[in-house]
Amino acid sequence: MQLKLSRLAVAVVLASVSLSAVAQQQTATKESNIERKSIMPTLEVIRVVGEAAPVLLEQTGTVVVIDRQQIEQIQPLSTEDVLRRIAGINVASEEETSIVSNFGMRGLSASESKSLVLEDGVPVAPGLFIGNDRYYNPRIQRVEQVEILKGSSSLRYGPSTIGGVVNYQTKTPDDGVKLSGRAGSFDLREVNVEAGGKSVSGDAFAGVVATHATSDGFMDKGYEMTDVMAKAGVVFSDSHKLGIKASRHENDANISYRGLLLADYQNGAKYNPAPDDYYLTDRTAIDLNHEWTLSSQATLKTLLYWSELTRDYWRYDVNTAASNAAGRWVYADTLTGNNRSFDRVGIETRLTLEHNLFGSAASSEFGLRFMQEEANDTRIRAVRGSDRTGVNDRHIVDSADSVAAYAQSRIELTKRFAVTPGLRVESYEQKRLVLSDNNATAKTSNTEFLPGVGATYDLNQSAQLYGGVYRAFSPASNGVALDGLTDQQLDGERSTNFELGIRGKQGAVSYEVAAFAMDFSNQVVTGNSDPNLSQSNAGKTEHRGMEFMFGYALGAGFSLDTNATWVPTSEFKTGSNQGNRLPYAPKIIANVALSYQLEQLTAALSAHHRGEQYGDASNREDIPANAAGGIWGGLIPSYTVLDLTAQYKLADNISVSGSVKNLTDKRYIAGLRQGIYVGPERAFELGVRYSF
Repeated sequence: MQLKLSRLAVAVVLASVSLSAVAQQQTATKESNIERKSIMPTLEVIRVVGEAAPVLLEQTGTVVVIDRQQIEQIQPLSTEDVLRRIAGINVASEEETSIVSNFGMRGLSASESKSLVLEDGVPVAPGLFIGNDRYYNPRIQRVEQVEILKGSSSLRYGPSTIGGVVNYQTKTPDDGVKLSGRAGSFDLREVNVEAGGKSVSGDAFAGVVATHATSDGFMDKGYEMTDVMAKAGVVFSDSHKLGIKASRHENDANISYRGLLLADYQNGAKYNPAPDDYYLTDRTAIDLNHEWTLSSQATLKTLLYWSELTRDYWRYDVNTAASNAAGRWVYADTLTGNNRSFDRVGIETRLTLEHNLFGSAASSEFGLRFMQEEANDTRIRAVRGSDRTGVNDRHIVDSADSVAAYAQSRIELTKRFAVTPGLRVESYEQKRLVLSDNNATAKTSNTEFLPGVGATYDLNQSAQLYGGVYRAFSPASNGVALDGLTDQQLDGERSTNFELGIRGKQGAVSYEVAAFAMDFSNQVVTGNSDPNLSQSNAGKTEHRGMEFMFGYALGAGFSLDTNATWVPTSEFKTGSNQGNRLPYAPKIIANVALSYQLEQLTAALSAHHRGEQYGDASNREDIPANAAGGIWGGLIPSYTVLDLTAQYKLADNISVSGSVKNLTDKRYIAGLRQGIYVGPERAFELGVRYSF
């Protein structure tokens, strides 16, 4: 990517101005017992107290935190194994490790991307403004904690926070070494290493988390994955902390957009429907965090981040007539490589202040972000004899420059009542250069003003009311906004979101109930795999629903955790699909987990239910029987799967684990694209963890 240094220079200057403006307040006191984790500065997505408990009373929307202990109990293969257990989230998995990210929140289609995914507060989607933001999904093996924000709590971040924000907080290695591994069905083999150490004074640390995994994969959708992350942090003085994180990810996966044809699915087929298609990704990223404690009331955090991702997708062409005759996909000897690379550089700075405002205690935050993105898109025509080289017949360079600023204050009007108003502004310019069309160019720009306000009210010590209203948007990607090298004059997708809830804890009972509504003035939904129809302007859509969460400590080591999502309305209000339900938006999703923990043994039996959902906006009910083109429609039946997991601690430094995923071997449709994606069959896994 050709770096536009002027943007970075402006960002650095403005950050410096922010520093200078408050430097006179610098009266930081010396920290007396510095913990290693506090050495690593970060832009907090959820402010925490102690090690994991979020300050829920300060959040004006629904917030869920899944900590490391809970993640280890789930024994997930992917981040989506965790997300599908969260109220309000619908996952449409394409394969068991979720190499690409497919989830929707609160009635938004799981085939869309209207929720922001972060890792340690940094956007991980390859292109927020230029599109194609599902090509990379963080590996669960490096994740310490999963944080989900919905409602007005997500106003601090953007863009694409209509459904909410998911942040994956990565591990900070402990002193010493942790080795773990697991093996299981489909020839799964995985090895993990966590190693770390700190200085004698305790003011510096370094560590690494590394994973290597291979598998033949369910339905022979094999993969080989290597993921390495290194972290280091240092306290330079009483006021300054610096942290750096570097990561490298590689994954070669034998997956495709093609699924089984209907007859083969009904007959229980388990073969890979596209055995020669490959999805190849690698990503390198560096984050640099600086924290300046200006005073006991003021802190300035600055984050500089860079990432580079390549995704080569080699797909063989099909013979449609032969496929229809055979009842399965029949491939030609020609293939296409849709090969894309993405570069991103950004800088974000945030000033937090504890102060008084009109006689009330207040906590304010001011943020500024500059970001550049660029994508290099090539299409290679090849033949089977030389299947990774050929003629480049399409070469497009998409880019986007964006600036965002926001301000938010939490004002405690009384000891029980607090109001949090805020404003976010997102401004961006998109450009397209078509090198394969005589360097033809086009560009467009847009600015969004996104106000919001939330409030919390403590009814008593065990119950709190909360709610808010805010404006959210998701930008139209370059391929849509500049379709045909013409500025389509498309605004971003805009939604006005409302939420009202109550949460609390009384003795052994914890609970939360939230009602939400989202009104889109302009929603873009998936239309067809034909490039000219890949997005369609659906106009107004309406979403109404509720989330329910209930937990109960039964005693004798047993506990019950449940949640349910009910979305009776997720509907097109205008356009050709008026009155239809949005695709991949089931009315009911529910989770139940019965857990047991006593001394060295931890075990859980969990159930996940997903209601029926449509595969496309037309709401057709029959699934195509033949090798039709485009995205499959049809009514996807509901299903329920059970998982059984257990861990046993043999000694302080060694434990073993085991799981049975899809305990009843339920056969179900996970999703539709060009064919039927089958949910993974019953799988067994065994693992061991050792530390020294």
